[in-house]
Amino acid sequence: MEILNSLLVSINRREVSKVRIGLNWTAVSVEHNGDEQCGIASTIVQSHTHSEEPRIKMAGEFEDFSNLELAELSLSDNPTLRSVGVAAINASITPDLHKVEESNAADVLAKYGAGKKLALIGRFPFSDRLRSKVGELSVIDQNPGPGDYPPGEASEILPKSDVVAITGMSLINHTLQDLLDLCPEGSFVMVLGPSAPLSPVLFDYGVDVISGAVIENIKKVLRVVTQGGNFRQVHKAGVKLVNLYR
Repeated sequence: MEILNSLLVSINRREVSKVRIGLNWTAVSVEHNGDEQCGIASTIVQSHTHSEEPRIKMAGEFEDFSNLELAELSLSDNPTLRSVGVAAINASITPDLHKVEESNAADVLAKYGAGKKLALIGRFPFSDRLRSKVGELSVIDQNPGPGDYPPGEASEILPKSDVVAITGMSLINHTLQDLLDLCPEGSFVMVLGPSAPLSPVLFDYGVDVISGAVIENIKKVLRVVTQGGNFRQVHKAGVKLVNLYR
């Protein structure tokens, strides 16, 4: 929670214009002095039955709240509300575009992982391609596929890794701090994915680079999010992938 609390105190109040909770992604857009910004985060849902109480009691009312109030939902016990909260945090951050590098995470990891042990928390589309470009790759995932490791192996793998890349979803499921604590001194640490806040706050916790997303075409991205698009579709709709270094 410490990282989330630090992010919360770093953002300024904005008016919320739109909230969209899609099948795969959640988006929040905010306005200030006529400018609109948008942030996204992975949608995390829980199974439910039609007879139980509504999981999202604020449904239909999100846009009545400020961005700060929505951002505080990142601390919630409800995983879907946490997705809204992290999306609101991301929408409230204005990255210095003069300090970001337009490139993808895979290229950065291939560069820093050459000949080294790399631990990747979360299976990404580039995972298999990356394997041939680094010394040794260990993929840890909630739903491990062939050759992957379950989350319980992180405590063994991360302390022995030279490079560690952690999915931004770890901020939503409240595991980021624990994973960062496992990274050995001197390792190169990345937090990556559209859920990752492009905020220098993360540098205070040992992160070396944030590989995140800047929403360039808000209207199209919101439409694709609402209609259940995956990230490839959201990316094509108007997202720029960037890296922010310490």
